Amino acid sequence: MNELNHRPVLLEEAVQALHLRADGIYVDGTFGRGGHAQAILERLGPEGRLLAFDRDPQAVQTAEQKFFGDARFSMVRGPFSMMEQTITARGWQGKIDGILLDLGVSSPQLDDPRRGFSFRLDGPLDMRMDPDSMPSAAEWLNRAEEQEIAAIIREYGEERFAKRIAKVVCRERAVHPIETTLQLARIVAQAVPTREPGKDP
Repeated sequence: MNELNHRPVLLEEAVQALHLRADGIYVDGTFGRGGHAQAILERLGPEGRLLAFDRDPQAVQTAEQKFFGDARFSMVRGPFSMMEQTITARGWQGKIDGILLDLGVSSPQLDDPRRGFSFRLDGPLDMRMDPDSMPSAAEWLNRAEEQEIAAIIREYGEERFAKRIAKVVCRERAVHPIETTLQLARIVAQAVPTREPGKDP
């Protein structure tokens, strides 16, 4: 599917839950590829406003392509944690009619091996929403302590073999730095007992 035409899951339900008013002011805190934003703008009148946030530079580029010249729409490159200060700077405190957050990694991010989110497609082990910020997953994984790696895998991956995975990661990175998604996937597969046939750990 073309990224510009990406349709979010439960699009209609999410937009209906906002109870949109034609002249309302709304926030899309996770712009992604603009599916929610487009549906909101289709329902807003000339006085309505939509403020969108995303850390991903590709999302910002998509916004510029999709909504160029639409005075009702404005885009901020940054996390939705900037929402309060941005709303305050615009004088919109107490005037926001609804906020939409579609949390998680987007399909286009998973489908692009260069982003480093997928374990099915080989690519650099990056995993950053904003490639210009913080260390990549590879940089972090190659310098973090074994206990820290185990804690992250246990907490965010809900993985009971977190300690075992962290141990194998540290052993393997001592031989070769971990730099790609499939390299990490192979390491995890080594560390985790076989589960269902054909199912990746």
